[in-house]
Amino acid sequence: MYTIKKRLGELLLESGMISEQELQMALEEQQRTRKKLGDVLLTQGALTEHQLIEVLEFQLGIPHVTLSRFQVDAKLSQVIPEQMAKRYQVLPIRMEGRKLMVAMTDPLDLFIIDDLRMSTGFTIEPAIISRGELQRGIARLYGLQGSMNDMIKDLAEGSVQTDGEDVVNLGEDSPVVRLVQQMIEQAVRMGASDIHVDPTDSELTIRYRIDGRLRSERSIPKSMQGVITARLKILGNLNIAERRLPQDGRIKLSVDGKPIDIRLSTLPTVHGEKIVMRLLDLAGGVKGLDKLGMTGHTLGLFKRMIEKRHGMVLLTGPTGSGKTTTLYSALQHVNREEMNIITVEDPVEYMLDGINQMQVHPAAGLTFAKGLRSILRQDPNIVMVGEIRDLETAEIAVRASLTGHLVFSTLHTNDAVSTVVRLRDMGIEPYLIASSVVGIVAQRLVRCVCPDCKTSYTPDVQEQLYLERLGLKADKLYHGTGCGTCGKSGYRGRMAVHEALLISDELRSAIAHGQSIHELRALAKAEGMTSLFADGIQKVLEGQTTLQEIIREVEEEER
Repeated sequence: MYTIKKRLGELLLESGMISEQELQMALEEQQRTRKKLGDVLLTQGALTEHQLIEVLEFQLGIPHVTLSRFQVDAKLSQVIPEQMAKRYQVLPIRMEGRKLMVAMTDPLDLFIIDDLRMSTGFTIEPAIISRGELQRGIARLYGLQGSMNDMIKDLAEGSVQTDGEDVVNLGEDSPVVRLVQQMIEQAVRMGASDIHVDPTDSELTIRYRIDGRLRSERSIPKSMQGVITARLKILGNLNIAERRLPQDGRIKLSVDGKPIDIRLSTLPTVHGEKIVMRLLDLAGGVKGLDKLGMTGHTLGLFKRMIEKRHGMVLLTGPTGSGKTTTLYSALQHVNREEMNIITVEDPVEYMLDGINQMQVHPAAGLTFAKGLRSILRQDPNIVMVGEIRDLETAEIAVRASLTGHLVFSTLHTNDAVSTVVRLRDMGIEPYLIASSVVGIVAQRLVRCVCPDCKTSYTPDVQEQLYLERLGLKADKLYHGTGCGTCGKSGYRGRMAVHEALLISDELRSAIAHGQSIHELRALAKAEGMTSLFADGIQKVLEGQTTLQEIIREVEEEER
């Protein structure tokens, strides 16, 4: 085993991917942790997974496979059992005669190859695959197929009722229970933020939202719709007999040792109940302010806002733009022993130590406005209102900010300046807005260029003309060419672009006099405000995202 790993180290040294010092550090860490050398080097950041694949592919001639080029036969799951595939982290790809091609993240591991040869009776031809694509491949080949086949068999035999009434008493080894569990586990491992269970006239479609994009993962026979819907509603403590009204629930479970919180919502449609699940990784915790992707200037403005003694700080943007994440980071930053911080949210997404969090309950009469009134009698220093949805909540929040409290909240507006106009349209007097609001941050989420296939390129004529109109010039930009890690999309993960507006005396006077949005925006830009679009373009020039992504996410009127 040590000789094999030494060969990998020598290959990396010869190719210039790592230095002698990096190799020695990795070998010492390998001896201490007993991990594979490739994994240690990736963890230490000495090289990327894409670089490791390149070395193995070009130096040793080991083929690199991407699942988009292979139609993996479901029968291969019988050649290498699921337990062995997961233990060794391998995926059978193709069978020709007595030869079996097996995709692995470490095709130099001769022990695994020998064990597979003895267990299957086939000559093993190793191929290299990225870790992310391997997980997706294993989940697709073994994850849902077995449970689906078992369910189809049970439905045919009549042992499972399609109306969902018998699902309450099913055991953990039931095909229905396993299928739903594996559907959620697959979504978590693929980094999905949401699971959509969409009923149609002829089937049930499972879709995952990954990096902000919905992609179809599997179609399930229509006959399974009832039991799957019932199982999900049971997990969310919902009424399985109620199919005419929307319902909201919550699921808590653990995937690969990580606690996952799921917000579940049902919606009656003409083809049955549509279910959407929002996945929250509780183990990820709350990000520090320096991890939010803000530039130094924007971060400085934001810190000045949230460190005020009183006033109102507002986060704006569309649903799913990361406003709540930014608010939680702000609360964590100002959370000290001498501070009494209370929140009212719908729902409470993350539990924060040392902060009193309250969830609204409209059915019981606990609304944002009523909760906020109660909070003000609890002697708070800082109050966080999950969202300002109506005039009553807005009025109480403004009043609280004017009476010595620091108030954090969110609004759905397109940019920072529009927030002032939105509050005015809701019925808040301009002089109250001017007196209470100390700062506004607008944000969007954009996809990041995949680090494993990130490549520079010369902008085409259209891109150059576009940048010239902005007064910019770039000899090179960056994009992802598409690899197994990013699912051939060229993007992996998301980051935020921001627009921070710290209310100056001049702006305060303009707001109090009811000036138009165009006048307010011109004044803000004259004072040096960096717009959402400008912040995005800066991140394009730094190679963090693409020009196409910024143009698509930030609308024309926001520039």
